[in-house]
Amino acid sequence: MSLIALGVTGGIGAYKAVEVCRGLQKRGHDVVAVMTRSAARFVGPVTFEAITRRPVITSQWKPGMNADVGHIAIADQIGLLLVAPCTANVVGKFANGIADDFLTSLYLATKAPVLIAPAMNTNMLAHAAVQQNLQTLAARGVRFVEPGEGYLACGWIGKGRLAEPDEIVAAAEQVLRRGSPAEASAKAGVSALRGRRVVVTAGPTCEDIDPVRYVGNRSSGRMGFALAAEARRRGAHVTLVAGPTPVEPPASDDFVRVRTAAEMHSAVMLAAPQADLVIMAAAVADYTPVNPAASKVAKADAPLTLTLERTRDILADLARLPSRLSSGMPMLVGFAAETGDAVAKARDKRARKQIDVIVANDISQPGAGFEVDTNAVTIISDGRERQVSLQSKDRVAAAILDEIEPLMRTRSVTTA
Repeated sequence: MSLIALGVTGGIGAYKAVEVCRGLQKRGHDVVAVMTRSAARFVGPVTFEAITRRPVITSQWKPGMNADVGHIAIADQIGLLLVAPCTANVVGKFANGIADDFLTSLYLATKAPVLIAPAMNTNMLAHAAVQQNLQTLAARGVRFVEPGEGYLACGWIGKGRLAEPDEIVAAAEQVLRRGSPAEASAKAGVSALRGRRVVVTAGPTCEDIDPVRYVGNRSSGRMGFALAAEARRRGAHVTLVAGPTPVEPPASDDFVRVRTAAEMHSAVMLAAPQADLVIMAAAVADYTPVNPAASKVAKADAPLTLTLERTRDILADLARLPSRLSSGMPMLVGFAAETGDAVAKARDKRARKQIDVIVANDISQPGAGFEVDTNAVTIISDGRERQVSLQSKDRVAAAILDEIEPLMRTRSVTTA
């Protein structure tokens, strides 16, 4: 079990940090509480002291604290720095390297994984400065427990409330497990994606019938966007290729907006030869109208017949890349969105397309698939299948990348 530094900052959600602390202890972890001066206005340090049976750190100037340079000593001992709640102020300090108290100094000094649970007013969370700070931290490998939606202490209703203690504890456990695979780099808490080039596709394609109408599908892009965001959190250089969707895309290193299957094919084939990993999460049209009309097709009483032709198979073309044939790179991950017997169909698709991993997704199941924030999938690789139960697409994305990372390490060693 691990020693966890629990950072508590000055928000009303600080009272939930008590339950987070208890939850971590129930999982067998030892906890040392680090409170900012503002946090102590919401919850007394004596509460955490009684629960943790350790002195609560409230100041780096406390007598005796500098005998062994406290923030450095703890930085070396902990297996995780968890900050819950994390205010906009502390998010900004972390992002900009400001170390004016024990917690912010600890953040800069530790090499342990960092997990933060932001909590603040809805407008504060949406502010461009806060979003930029969160993106900066994500790019450095900081992980997040997304805030919930509901009634806030300020009286507003919206996103910004601290996640529930059970969610935070589960996320902490996941980070700790992720930090200790057998490979040496994983033991050091370094993601196999750090420094890698990753291409992610997301959303639908629209195949024009005429300047007004098109053939499309219901993909929102949320699953691909979650994968791109999670890969970037783990330190990857992410190229995101997205079809038309009203959902705001996450930050990426390179963003390419496309409309048609042909445009997506061109964008992916251009980026893939320099990539280490390609994740095809987009719902690319299998067929496109032949010779789209240059002007709007007039309505008539007779039936309208459309002639469709196959679009180019992006995954199949990726599998035939020279670098793929010679070294097995880039690693290829596909999706199989099906309405029945999804796992069997995905196994067949993986074999036919000669790809490394395929994610089976039965979109007929309630809460899974298109136009929702949740998903349930089966991740299929060589000799291994992992079922991921219904949960947020952010968490599903993390589970998918957890399965990919060991394969990336093996492939990196093999092709080095």
